[in-house]
Amino acid sequence: TADIAFEDGAYRVVGTDRRTRFAEVARKAAGALDSEAAFAAPYSFPNGCHAAEVEIDPDTGAVALLSYAASHDSGTVVNPMIVEGQLHGGIAQGIGQALMEEAAFDAASGQPLTGSLMDYALPRADDLPDLRMSLDGIPTLTNPLGAKGVGETGCTGAPPAVVNAVLDALRPLGIAHIDMPMTAERVWRAIRGARP
Repeated sequence: TADIAFEDGAYRVVGTDRRTRFAEVARKAAGALDSEAAFAAPYSFPNGCHAAEVEIDPDTGAVALLSYAASHDSGTVVNPMIVEGQLHGGIAQGIGQALMEEAAFDAASGQPLTGSLMDYALPRADDLPDLRMSLDGIPTLTNPLGAKGVGETGCTGAPPAVVNAVLDALRPLGIAHIDMPMTAERVWRAIRGARP
């Protein structure tokens, strides 16, 4: 191959009089010289598995949450205390959605009946069992830390875990569905409706 030198804004084949100006090379190049780029890595999602164990009082319909376990893949966990706190809070929120929380309105006036925390049921610490949790993460490749979002990921796994535990306990009665929240009254009515 011939040696090529760049001098005075032109490419020159060494030892010959052949020259091509830089602008001419640019014109002959395929595609435009200006370009734009963006970082568009695929999204990363946390994953998890939740399991709940419940006990139901058949006389009152009250649901007692006996145990709860969750395993979460949050990627590389930078601060375990904060991640566990987010998961605990999210699980409590999800348990509330499954068993207690309901926005109720007067049918005639549309007036909220649960407009304050005096009327809107939320889980308290004594409504929750000890939450067993493991953080078994696989680092994501979409960011340098390998971390996945946590936010309130606990609240996405809790409602189905609790609802399925309740329905599993009521399966011998043939009950396959109860609307959330699964309040004691709704569970009691389902039990009464299923019994001969």
